[in-house]
Amino acid sequence: MGGSQQDLSGPDFRAGVKLSEVPEGVATLGHVDGEAVIVVRRAGQTLAVGATCTHYGGPLAEGLLDGDTVHCPWHHARFDLRTGEAIAAPAFRALPCWDVEQRDGALYVLSKKQLPSRAAAGKHPRSVVIVGGGAAGYAAAEMLRRDGYQGTLTMLSAEPSGPVDRPNLSKDYLAGTAPEEWIPLAPPEFFVEQKIDLVVVPGAAASAIDVAGKTVSTEDGRSFPYDALLLATGSEPIRLDVPGADLPHVFTLRSLSDSRAIVERSKNAKRAVVIGASFIGLEVAASLRARNLEVAVVGREALPLAAVMGREIGAFVRALHEEHGVVFHMENTVRSISAEAVTLADGAVLPADLVVTGIGVRPRTALAEKAGLALDRGVVVDEFLQTSVAGVYAAGDIARWPDPRSGQKLRVEHWVVAERQGQIAAKNILGGRIPCSIVPFFWSQHYDVSISYIGNAQKWDRTDVAGDVSQRDCTVALRAGAATLAVITIGRDQQSLKAEVAMERGDAEALAAIGGKPLP
Repeated sequence: MGGSQQDLSGPDFRAGVKLSEVPEGVATLGHVDGEAVIVVRRAGQTLAVGATCTHYGGPLAEGLLDGDTVHCPWHHARFDLRTGEAIAAPAFRALPCWDVEQRDGALYVLSKKQLPSRAAAGKHPRSVVIVGGGAAGYAAAEMLRRDGYQGTLTMLSAEPSGPVDRPNLSKDYLAGTAPEEWIPLAPPEFFVEQKIDLVVVPGAAASAIDVAGKTVSTEDGRSFPYDALLLATGSEPIRLDVPGADLPHVFTLRSLSDSRAIVERSKNAKRAVVIGASFIGLEVAASLRARNLEVAVVGREALPLAAVMGREIGAFVRALHEEHGVVFHMENTVRSISAEAVTLADGAVLPADLVVTGIGVRPRTALAEKAGLALDRGVVVDEFLQTSVAGVYAAGDIARWPDPRSGQKLRVEHWVVAERQGQIAAKNILGGRIPCSIVPFFWSQHYDVSISYIGNAQKWDRTDVAGDVSQRDCTVALRAGAATLAVITIGRDQQSLKAEVAMERGDAEALAAIGGKPLP
């Protein structure tokens, strides 16, 4: 994974620092033996952990402290300050953790501590099968082993690459600024060491589930017995249905192989057309501009992202892309594609030797439907992510779960949601009773601007803005009546973290204080 050790600054904790220089309830940044460290004093304890998030290298000293937890400001990973454990995705690897000593009015950080191993308590299944090698499937497998599960663990994946960091495929990797070694979620030896049988079945991870016989079958004739099953089959791109959509220079982007193919095609391309002004479409546009291609974006809507983030953010994102040379063709659709051009419904002809479509995805529910599981625009699960069949769980893009805040059932296609659901499902497979009370979070990258989104707003009647969107420094709250449904931030990572915690706690007063005056 990307990221590196932060430049060292602050005191040398090994040599000692006066207690008066380490205030209570604040992450004080320093270093020990060449490693960046944060020290936190709270409730009579003094805790020391690594200062660099193990996901993308975010600076934890700039994050949010909440009890014994530190939240990363970049992508909202969480770590236990007492042990260093990564307790919420998108980080999986623990932070280094040190012993601390106080004497003579000074604080000294000493030797590193080892994260204790765990053994799964109580009765647990002899075998677990995970169908799907994406975010939710990997997170579940990793958590099962981290929580001490010793039984047979099989992951069926349709992707030859194994689990990869999918958000990066449309961002830095596609732009050419992230090496491929950052892309795997774990190296091959991880699966060997953890005794996770990663079975690659190209095309479809599984072909059938026998819920009575508790087996999963694959197209190549293999059968895998299970005591507990997790379905994490994810989503597939919606294909454009116009003449020429199957030409060799027309791509969708979902897998590492897709991203590789676009990169290869871009080496000899000059003009690209991106069909769909979605998050993935616009991230692809930014990445292709980084490769110096001329880029046009075609979208049905009048303003990109406005239906998800509001007009203020939508207008900003469009202007940002236009500053970088992207040309928009909005309120338009594609009539046909040829080897040299894309013809729009209004008759415009856009020269193109590379076309990428990003018009949405649909959940892969055919396997669940064939098995007789309850469906409702996704696979229906209870608060513990168990489907209508006992012992069968679902997580990620396919899962429709009861949201305790809205009282509605949600299905969310966000990377971090999928990972955290995989972690929750793993704990419940081992006998936990952990409800899925996730507050959805995602981030989108456009050139040097990162946009963070917390919550779930499908309809709202008021948009409150604090700061200046055009200056890349703002907090935008989407509200329905007195309820704050979502909070969007640019350049305000602390506000995003505070909004997430407030939503988790149902703190309406704290949420009401977020955002400024309503837009005219």
